[in-house]
Amino acid sequence: MNAKYRRLFITIIIILTLGLATKLILMALEDNIVYFYTPNDLIEKFGDTKNIQNKIRIGGLVLESSIKKEGEKTIFMITDRKKEVKVVFKGPLPDLFREGQGIVAEGMFQNNNFIASEVLAKHDENYMPPEVADALKKNNVWKGASD
Repeated sequence: MNAKYRRLFITIIIILTLGLATKLILMALEDNIVYFYTPNDLIEKFGDTKNIQNKIRIGGLVLESSIKKEGEKTIFMITDRKKEVKVVFKGPLPDLFREGQGIVAEGMFQNNNFIASEVLAKHDENYMPPEVADALKKNNVWKGASD
């Protein structure tokens, strides 16, 4: 085998090895990827689907007059001012959680309800989670400081 074919063979082996390594890394990370949706995105993308098997995040504003406590369970609506999704959360809510505030909830979508395993609220008056702010800007309902 002359030098030209040896270089070609080594180059092909390196490319295949890098491709295989990339595929293995992506397969390992696949279970840890959590997709973010707004209520409008969730309803448009999954419409009639009653269940989403993967863990997802949903973000928006807590709808006014929608918070109901049932023992340890809290039920509220989250909106992006276009669509609304019912969220069910069992456990203590963050201190900054209240109506009209931006939140991000992580969990599963089952029977047209979002079953949250974690609820994250904004940490001060000027902060809005970037995903929520982008979604509100896209829907022309952003009322925060312009950037």
